[in-house]
Amino acid sequence: MSHAHGRSKDKRRLAMALVITLALLVAEVVGGILTGSLALAADGGHMASDAGALGLSLGAIWLASRPATTRRTFGFHRAEILAAFVNSIALVLIAGYIFWQAGSRFGDPPEVDTGPMLGIAAAGLVGNMVAVALLFDRRRHSLNMRSAFLHVIGDTVASVGVIAAGVAMAVTGEYLFDPLISVGIGVLILLSSFRITWESTQVLLEATPPDVNVPDVQDEMLKLAHVRSVHDLHVWTVTSGFVSLSAHIETSSDCDAHEVLVNLRTMLARTFKIEHATLQLETRALHEELEACCGVDTKGTHSHHALHHT
Repeated sequence: MSHAHGRSKDKRRLAMALVITLALLVAEVVGGILTGSLALAADGGHMASDAGALGLSLGAIWLASRPATTRRTFGFHRAEILAAFVNSIALVLIAGYIFWQAGSRFGDPPEVDTGPMLGIAAAGLVGNMVAVALLFDRRRHSLNMRSAFLHVIGDTVASVGVIAAGVAMAVTGEYLFDPLISVGIGVLILLSSFRITWESTQVLLEATPPDVNVPDVQDEMLKLAHVRSVHDLHVWTVTSGFVSLSAHIETSSDCDAHEVLVNLRTMLARTFKIEHATLQLETRALHEELEACCGVDTKGTHSHHALHHT
């Protein structure tokens, strides 16, 4: 499936999930105010962050589909990663607010009208399950979609917690369950944000993708005919599913450069699923000439050590 077709499907699913989330957001915030339930209002606050997250994800997908320019040669692919990062930070802020509100209620928890609270929470659970179903098969498509999916998963679990708190309060008459469940929702929000924050930060820092081992890539390159050494090798993620590689390849002077390039590109695509590679072929004579006349360190002082055939 092409990136363009995949993004079109992502946009449709996200738009439907956003409509559902906005409807539930209004119901839960109003319901939390009317019933006096912090847990319900906290879930509504979580949904507010989700609505923003889904809207941000939609905008990022639109930006990512824009063509590249001379100023942005990779286009706006990183917009999806930025959206995921902002979403994760928003989750942390929402969790902090919930903890603050819950802390003020532990000493003297206010009375909660559990009947309407349960009805609204049950409707929220159904709506969240629909949103989860919409995004479930798209969650592995990109980091942006995974962050959106985790938002609605968090809401679904939070809705279960709100229902549990409502039942416990209705049965025991103890309203301390309301701030307790709110804290649980806050912890859930923090946990769901951590992985997305970490993954998006690694992409923005252009770290090597976790499923790519650079020494293995070097070793496989060196196994090919006429490849003498590999240096200045870099592997990074532009956006989810778009891994890039660049490297300088020292070859024997009598090789067919076209054949070496084809072999390298084919191996990288088949073995490591890296289809976007920029490879510069060089001979030892070229290294020596550049270093002698221009003082150029073609192997780079900041790059990986070159590996040589023995």
